[in-house]
Amino acid sequence: MSTLHTGARTHRRVLPQPAALESVPADNPGVGTKRGTDIPRTAQAGRRDTGVQHGRGETTGGAPVPGGVAAVPAGRKPSSTKQHSATQQNRTTRITSSPKQSRFTADNAVVFVLDRHKRPLMPTDCKRAKKLLARGRAVVHRKVPFTIRLKDRTVDQSMLEPLGLGIDPGSQHTGLSLDKTVEAVDESTGEVTTTRTGLWLGQLDHRGQHIHLRLVARAQRRRGRRGRNLRHRAARNRNRSVRVGWLPPSVQHRVDSTMTCVTRLQSLAPIASLRLERVSFDTHAMTAPGISGLEYQQGTLAGTEIREYLLAKFCHRCVYCDATGVGTGSVPLNIDHLLPRARGGTNRVSNLVLACVRCNQAKGARSVDAFVTDGVRRARIKAEAKTPLRDAAAMNACRNRLAAELDATGLPVEWASGGRTKWNRVRNGVPKDHSLDALCVGAVDVIVRWVPTVLHIQCVGRGRYQRVTTDRFGFPRSHRPRRKQHYGFITGDLVKAVIPTGPKAGVYRGRVIVRSTRTFRLVTPTHRYDGINCRYMTTMQRGDGYSYKARPSLQRRLAPHGDQTKAA
Repeated sequence: MSTLHTGARTHRRVLPQPAALESVPADNPGVGTKRGTDIPRTAQAGRRDTGVQHGRGETTGGAPVPGGVAAVPAGRKPSSTKQHSATQQNRTTRITSSPKQSRFTADNAVVFVLDRHKRPLMPTDCKRAKKLLARGRAVVHRKVPFTIRLKDRTVDQSMLEPLGLGIDPGSQHTGLSLDKTVEAVDESTGEVTTTRTGLWLGQLDHRGQHIHLRLVARAQRRRGRRGRNLRHRAARNRNRSVRVGWLPPSVQHRVDSTMTCVTRLQSLAPIASLRLERVSFDTHAMTAPGISGLEYQQGTLAGTEIREYLLAKFCHRCVYCDATGVGTGSVPLNIDHLLPRARGGTNRVSNLVLACVRCNQAKGARSVDAFVTDGVRRARIKAEAKTPLRDAAAMNACRNRLAAELDATGLPVEWASGGRTKWNRVRNGVPKDHSLDALCVGAVDVIVRWVPTVLHIQCVGRGRYQRVTTDRFGFPRSHRPRRKQHYGFITGDLVKAVIPTGPKAGVYRGRVIVRSTRTFRLVTPTHRYDGINCRYMTTMQRGDGYSYKARPSLQRRLAPHGDQTKAA
């Protein structure tokens, strides 16, 4: 064992190289070998321009390949130490690129990558994933979100970059954003600029309202059975004790579904930090703004974000002419009083609506009954204005629990306000969307770009525990089988059906609804097909309680800081 004395200078060629740059042989013979020794000589003679195949698909021979990798013919050493250093630097850039040379452009979608032990590596693009699959160096691990698993790479042999996960929680939808944040320091001024690139976007749709309605219907049936011509029985909930920290099932579902997505993304990408938008709604102050002192009973009036609540409530549109405040042709929106202040109106949230500048000036001090002549529109405006604050109350109930669950993951969590998110979105010209709001959460100066697709995740559940189907009076009607799996399929599985002949001949992909017979129902994003025999189906991915659908993401309206020449 040789010893290097302190202060001695060692030649660069004898220094240990990064593990990510070492050649790792693949499982298939002849692919990924260092010098092509497993390839027959006849094949080597005809493939001398292919060069050396490295760990993540880099080639070092023949013509230059895109991405800035230097071309070095196989079996030839660099002519000088300087050239060798430049080659190694280019290879490093190929694996862990800087924000200016990132592979994730607006035309690429991200593909998650796992090592041979199913541990997360850095995501890649579709083109690189196709090459790895075609060469036999990777296999498909999961269909949605699309994930591949490398056969010849481990975490110790790879170079990882810390990624961040932004979360924009909501009562009905939660935005998710997997991104990379880089801080650059200006040497002349010492100013630190934070840039962020969106690698993956997702939107999670909760089913909390559906759970609430099902629980209400169950309570009504039980209440009817107790008092309808039968012996009265006391309600069971009066004999039960509520544990500390208990949340209603409809509220607990929002926390559980969000944490499920966070945990799954942690298993697919090297997430090093979390960002959460904590929005608190003061529903008492929103209902009665003038209340104070002993009547309030809840402390100071803090945390109220009425403007953001009204924008979400009326979907960024004018209630009088349906003019939108987002997208192409957007107009400025003002807060208008249905009953003007001059006529005794208050600032209660039920008296506030959104109106464009033109309609607000035309309405003036008139009431909504005198300004709107259309009876249908007038009734709709009044109904929307009196919408209860269920969504705001649900977020107040679950925001602290969600924050505690994220702290339990052990990752650093950055808290941000809704005002900071909107400020980042407006100054960077980012359109309004749940997934893009998650990208704007936290401290950031410039948002470079984001992927062109958003994965729409909808909570559909895993079926019912109830084995007895009841009629509208709550009495048993039929019994469901206890066995949920039929002929190897479970409701919710993602399948591929290849029907060779008949009126339904073709190839279909979608979720399956099983039956006790051999004919199932197949649900695609656009149609439903009944009576498809299970022998034509092949399982692509087991059902996990969610349905997935990709949709295009919104494009940037303005360039960062209003520069129109750099619009993405």
